Amino acid sequence: MTANRNFKINLLPGDGIGVDVVREGVRVMEALARKTGGISFSFNTLPWSCEYYLNHGRMMPADGLKILADCDSILLGAVGFPGVPDHISLRELLLPIRVEFDQYVNMRPIKLLPGLESPIKSDKIDFVVVRENSEGEYCGRGSFNKQETPEEYTIQESIFTRKGTERIIRYAFEYAERNGLNQVMSATKSNALNYSMVFWDKIFAEIQKQFPKIQSRQMHIDALAGFFIMHPERLQVVVASNLFGDILTDLGSAMLGSIGISPSGNINPERRFPSMFEPIHGSAPDIAGKGIANPIGTFWAIAMMLEQLGLSDENALLMSAMCDVLAEGKIRTPDIGGSSTTTEVSDAVIAMIEKR
Repeated sequence: MTANRNFKINLLPGDGIGVDVVREGVRVMEALARKTGGISFSFNTLPWSCEYYLNHGRMMPADGLKILADCDSILLGAVGFPGVPDHISLRELLLPIRVEFDQYVNMRPIKLLPGLESPIKSDKIDFVVVRENSEGEYCGRGSFNKQETPEEYTIQESIFTRKGTERIIRYAFEYAERNGLNQVMSATKSNALNYSMVFWDKIFAEIQKQFPKIQSRQMHIDALAGFFIMHPERLQVVVASNLFGDILTDLGSAMLGSIGISPSGNINPERRFPSMFEPIHGSAPDIAGKGIANPIGTFWAIAMMLEQLGLSDENALLMSAMCDVLAEGKIRTPDIGGSSTTTEVSDAVIAMIEKR
């Protein structure tokens, strides 16, 4: 274990249940520090959210990225709330962080944890989706034209650079190689998207030649969505563009029985900037403050953060404690068939950490 080191974690609880799950995530991290010894965490909570926007007219202050960069890692809860359009909350907070901190890898594990039952009746779900996270369909460029006329139309642009496309595909192959996996699947739609996806396919073909021991194939996004449901056991690493990866990973989370389960890592592999970790569920304003949000996605995101910080033992301890609680089946939130509160789940995971 890492000895005598303090890790500064910037917290962005955000909106709705994000506040609830980040609070419980802090409790779990403090329990890990007490148990393992030699490490500690310093938390800095930043109030940037939709509520902040309504009070200040912006999602974060002008020097927000400079403030946020001063840390070892970032833990995000959820962003979005009625009264603030989603494109504002996304483009004035989350996307600037991902782009400016060059968090070009969005890593999302799709794994059926012990004690959970998939709605597709499969117990062989264990793969990762590597999503491009900084350009592509979410570049934000386009135009509204001939507004308020019968000829009104819009143009939504996508940007696929060689640098961006090559590095995310290469990362997927390197991840597979590093973890003893032998298959990479590329999500495409080059039959219809005759520029962006033809370019994506070309780069994929170039990279795959450099990894001859890894089986590689590509599949159109619509067929691949069906493949997720019909043959999840045949997937290991899926690499996808920003939009395709976003859609596929929400489908993947639903395959686990609840979107409250899955984590996400927005990663800068070169570590020039801090990475950011989050559960993939939204702010869920309908259950905000009711104490029933599932914190498992947040705990799993924290486990990913610990691994990225070089705390492999702490990562393993948290994952095993979390899985043991789920496997027992006694403590679980309503979204996965239980009646426990958010805090009760945290208490059970902490107790399991302390027992080890």
